[in-house]
Amino acid sequence: QLQLVESGGGLVQPGGSLRLSCEFSGDPANYYAIGWFRQAPGKQQQGISCISTGDGSTYYHDSVKGRFTISRDNVKSTVWLQMNNLEPEDTAVYYCAAEALTSIVRVLCPFLPDFQSRGRGTQVTVSS
Repeated sequence: QLQLVESGGGLVQPGGSLRLSCEFSGDPANYYAIGWFRQAPGKQQQGISCISTGDGSTYYHDSVKGRFTISRDNVKSTVWLQMNNLEPEDTAVYYCAAEALTSIVRVLCPFLPDFQSRGRGTQVTVSS
């Protein structure tokens, strides 16, 4: 199980950008799927993107394809989510989550909100 710490949230205008960071620690010997899900008020949790710390393969929810980019640096033990062209609908608390890599990310990552490890979350607000 990993320990996760998010940073990088904030307030941004529509069309703006933010980069979220997730520092992970705790199990250097194994590969994980690490990613982000979000929770907006009154809405269900939504898995949006994740990446394998093994081969770097990625997953994106349709709602963020072309706007968000996930990347990782295993030496720095960090996963980043670059969010561009933000919309008011992207306003939510964003959580970093991790699960042991027991399958390919395309299979695992739709279930991000159920991953074994998660951080405390960081607020992203998109508003003019």
